[in-house]
Amino acid sequence: MTNYEQLLAATEAERNELQSLPIIRAGAAGQVSLDAYIAFLTEAYHHVKHTTPLLMSCGGRLSGQYEWLRTAVAEYIEEEVGHQEWILNDIKACGGDADAVRHGQPRVATELMVAYAYDTIARVNPVGFFGMVLVLEGTSVALATYVGQTLQKSLNLGSDAFSYLGSHGSLDVEHVDFYQSLINRIDNPDDLTCVIHHAKMFYLLYGNLFRDLGNRFLTKEIS
Repeated sequence: MTNYEQLLAATEAERNELQSLPIIRAGAAGQVSLDAYIAFLTEAYHHVKHTTPLLMSCGGRLSGQYEWLRTAVAEYIEEEVGHQEWILNDIKACGGDADAVRHGQPRVATELMVAYAYDTIARVNPVGFFGMVLVLEGTSVALATYVGQTLQKSLNLGSDAFSYLGSHGSLDVEHVDFYQSLINRIDNPDDLTCVIHHAKMFYLLYGNLFRDLGNRFLTKEIS
């Protein structure tokens, strides 16, 4: 198997668990409220605003043997910079208070996921950050476009409320192909093992964001 195939095989159980969470299944069925969607966008803002700083930190800490990966990180930065503003625009289009979100604080699950990402880069191995990339981009490709289209119909909102989900579903298809080529170039088995470990951890941590949303909104919405 290629490195990428090994990564997907090793994280299959965690990926399936995330995608089967009740709140995600409810979203795909159009069975969540506007408040729940805004709450999701709020947490998305609070982790997406760290994407560019995390990529910069990762690139700066890569060793010389990974100069080719540093170049790839620069391409990611160019693609990702400013995406948190798209989310705030979506919140405005939903009737939410974007300024309050901008100046607010994330929920615990989101804060811990972001903190773990910084810790991975600074303390463990910057290559491990690509475990987070797998989780976020892979989940976008699998779910974002479809869930966005379903919620747009069920919530009767315009497309201007779904720029984040709509764009990332399509953008990340290209990103996953790029990501696959990068993972397959890693020739240090320890670094690949690190990516696998951190991908498993990020599936858990990102899943906790959705578990928290489910605990807050799902029971009362489907009861």
